Amino acid sequence: MFSILTRSVFRAITLSTAVIVCGCSTTDTGTGDSSAERHAINSDVDASLSKLYVQIPGSRELVGKAVGVLVFPSVISAGLGVSGSYGKGELRRGSQVTGYYSTTAGGLGLIAGADSKAEFVLFMNQQSYDRFVASKGWTAGADASVTLVSVGADGRVDTGTSQPEVIGLVLSNGGLMANLSIDGSKVNHLDL
Repeated sequence: MFSILTRSVFRAITLSTAVIVCGCSTTDTGTGDSSAERHAINSDVDASLSKLYVQIPGSRELVGKAVGVLVFPSVISAGLGVSGSYGKGELRRGSQVTGYYSTTAGGLGLIAGADSKAEFVLFMNQQSYDRFVASKGWTAGADASVTLVSVGADGRVDTGTSQPEVIGLVLSNGGLMANLSIDGSKVNHLDL
């Protein structure tokens, strides 16, 4: 009885995770009010950047050096064994919004539960920014190597001694997340 119940629960969770991941890879038709959705994303991105600047010393300067920054203020991940994640965000060049994007990812492993995090992808030179903008779907790790930032002993952001083309930061409610990869995350343009 327990074995049948366990398999049924596992199948239900696997199926719902698959539905979430597959459903998230399409453009949201929602209410059709693109203006309201853009405004909501803009507000969430502003709040996420403010939180980043307050929690991580040196992050404002790092973002300021970037040619463009892609911000996903709330990437929701959920699963049990099989996981999926989804979020919406925007690409900014300076203070100007240049486009809206979605991110999706899936995975296998010892995953149970759900969480939300903010992801920041900084394009540190014109070439990496242009490649991203010209892409018809961009995958972190495949289309560009993304160097994740860590916090140094002085509490400031540290990218090491190299000058990476693309830098990633992942912020949870508790602060900068270490030992987390965004490789494999698929980013697609949204028509909003």
